[in-house]
Amino acid sequence: MTNDGTAGKSGKRPSFIAFSVREREGGKPKFTEIGVAFPHKDGKGFDILCDALPLSGRITLRTPDAK
Repeated sequence: MTNDGTAGKSGKRPSFIAFSVREREGGKPKFTEIGVAFPHKDGKGFDILCDALPLSGRITLRTPDAK
């Protein structure tokens, strides 16, 4: 495994996409994609790989759109 935890992840589709969510006054929340989540082999957890961290502290995990 590499230091960034990505070994074995290339080519695999993530189980979840990680988003930073910012509330906006009078409007819908702003979702910004910041990373992905892959399940552990034993099914008891996830590795979350982030490219950025949210300023608000809120991270939402959503299933990827079928493409």
